[in-house]
Amino acid sequence: MFDIGFSELFVILLVGLIVIGPERLPKVARTVGAMLGRLQRYVNDVKADISREVELEELRKMKTEFEQAARSVEQSVSDELHRTEADLNRSIAPPAGTAENALADAPERPLETPPEGAPPAPAATHQDAHAPEAPAGAASATEETRAKA
Repeated sequence: MFDIGFSELFVILLVGLIVIGPERLPKVARTVGAMLGRLQRYVNDVKADISREVELEELRKMKTEFEQAARSVEQSVSDELHRTEADLNRSIAPPAGTAENALADAPERPLETPPEGAPPAPAATHQDAHAPEAPAGAASATEETRAKA
């Protein structure tokens, strides 16, 4: 703390003995020692607080860097997932001009109701998927056939 040698300390004690006197010198020395101890503890506490603040700032910096790296990884994984999904969709899609594409490109026809007593309609086709639903309470031809059986 202070660069005081033995000879300088001896001079300070001699001046203190002359100024304060031999009766009060031990009490003053104890008080000065206690004050120097408090000062030293205070300085150590301030150093520890500063050290904690520096470490906390470093941790915040590391946290920010880690979050940026995590966002970057998440973005790259998301991009790769979208590319892979697009590749899979392209590989699954049938080539142009096939029967499936022709069926999908065909115009939708409205459903025709069979005349009374006609055989039941064939199973639903791709075009039937877009047909409007029958009103509530109306039985379809297939339901009537099932009920008769």
